[in-house]
Amino acid sequence: MKKESLVPIVWAVVLLLGINAVSALFYTRLDMTQDQRYTLSGPAVNTVENFNTEVVVDVLLDGRLPAEFERLKMETRLLLEEFRAANKNIRINFVDPLDGEDNPETVMANLQGLGLTPVNVTVEDKGSVSQELVFPWALVNYENNTVRVSLLKNKLGATSGDRVNNSVQNLEYAFADAFTKLGMKEKKRVAVIKGNGELEDIYMADFLTTIRDYYNIGAITLDSVENNAQGVLDQLKGFDLALVAKPTEAFSDAEKFVLDQYMVQGGKSIWLIDQVAMELDSLFNETGRAMALARDLNLDDLLFRYGIRVNPLLVNDLYFSQIVLATGEGNSSQYNPVPWYYHPMVFSRNNHPINNNLEAVRFQFANSIDTLANDYRKTILYASSPLSKTEGVPREIQLDIIQSPPNRETYTPGNHPMAVLVEGRFRSAYANRVPPIQLQGVVEQGPQNQMLVVADGDVVRNQLRNGRPLELGYDKWTNNFYGNKEFLVNAINYLLDDTGLLRIRTKKIAIPLLDPEKVSAERSHWQLVNIGIPLLAILLFGLVFNGLRKRKYGK
Repeated sequence: MKKESLVPIVWAVVLLLGINAVSALFYTRLDMTQDQRYTLSGPAVNTVENFNTEVVVDVLLDGRLPAEFERLKMETRLLLEEFRAANKNIRINFVDPLDGEDNPETVMANLQGLGLTPVNVTVEDKGSVSQELVFPWALVNYENNTVRVSLLKNKLGATSGDRVNNSVQNLEYAFADAFTKLGMKEKKRVAVIKGNGELEDIYMADFLTTIRDYYNIGAITLDSVENNAQGVLDQLKGFDLALVAKPTEAFSDAEKFVLDQYMVQGGKSIWLIDQVAMELDSLFNETGRAMALARDLNLDDLLFRYGIRVNPLLVNDLYFSQIVLATGEGNSSQYNPVPWYYHPMVFSRNNHPINNNLEAVRFQFANSIDTLANDYRKTILYASSPLSKTEGVPREIQLDIIQSPPNRETYTPGNHPMAVLVEGRFRSAYANRVPPIQLQGVVEQGPQNQMLVVADGDVVRNQLRNGRPLELGYDKWTNNFYGNKEFLVNAINYLLDDTGLLRIRTKKIAIPLLDPEKVSAERSHWQLVNIGIPLLAILLFGLVFNGLRKRKYGK
């Protein structure tokens, strides 16, 4: 080969090496997707910035998977690579937990013991159909701590495509939330208010255990207000949020004033209120009847200041959850799920980071909320369905109402608010009034603040089995899961979130999916197009090329 002919090759090699060297020094990634699904938000990037040692992410999503889980696996990999681009200490492993195991039953039992519940899915391969167990989970390990991450986001009535979209949309928040838990140095404090007949801790055990990953929890008893109101207020100010869960006894004016000053001076609050005294257990007697009565909590004037009125009315909704009733006696007893119109199944409006992309929430003997016009911004997070109505009390509730079909024409006007977020500069309910007690440093107008009012105290209540608390939102009688826990966890995270992490949930991602029925019907057609057209193109090119060669060199 001549020396002159080597010069272009040498220059090409030098140019290629130069491009590689420059690209190594100035590394960048471009997200060309329309919805920017692979571009991490600022709060998400912040969650991994301070990891100085290795963070191992084990994704239990590998092996033989149906198409929707293959898509979820790919989206998970791409998202985690974005986190790794933000911090090189992140290491990603995709593993099949059952691959090569001699005793898969033991492995599955161990995984389920860790709370990693599998999903039974149908796999179709070349005309054959089989059932496979898939563990759509990831484990994020840092130092000596491990956080579970659920990759699958189910919603009632969701199609296969919707399930993938919901899951992918939740991935960034799910992993950012896990990294936040592992990197958290200081925790904010949540006060559980006691002293007015609130729910016992065992009925809030699952919720309190869940938020303990984020916050330190303590109890504040208002009984001491009568003797030491200033001490109770000072103690309460040491907490960032107060949770009032289903009080059943009236608050004194002094107790309300302490809570008022706590909120006006910047303390966040969540109020889970029942204005009607009625429990399902009260109906399980010989008559199957019980009287629903108004409950006076003496909170009306306090909540009214913020434009909220919880009405002593029961919401009756044709979008209901079920209860289970026993029929027969002894060994012949049968347990049948039946509709229960006083337990609304309320779907998220998806109008706020708190309720975005959540499963339906179960309410029990809930009340309605009126929102009143004032300077505060009020967001209705949950409302009853269009086919719902309110019923006044006192009222006799009977189990045998399930035997008569409801008159749909009476279920108007519907859409009764049941959970409302209030935001604004809080003004004291005791402004321009004589306070019931003397406190130091009383404030009439405070800074920007937030509070959540839910017209159902049982929304935070978990069931028990053999005296042990079950997961909040799980109904042991019907084996259904509801979104109660995620709703309340999101609410506290939003109220106490200074980083904006929860706002990641507003990110919308749309994944184009193939229609499986159309794929099956047109499979042969597109196989012919994809295989036949390239072959014809090659054949045509060969014929034309040979024809041109003969014309040029055949003379």
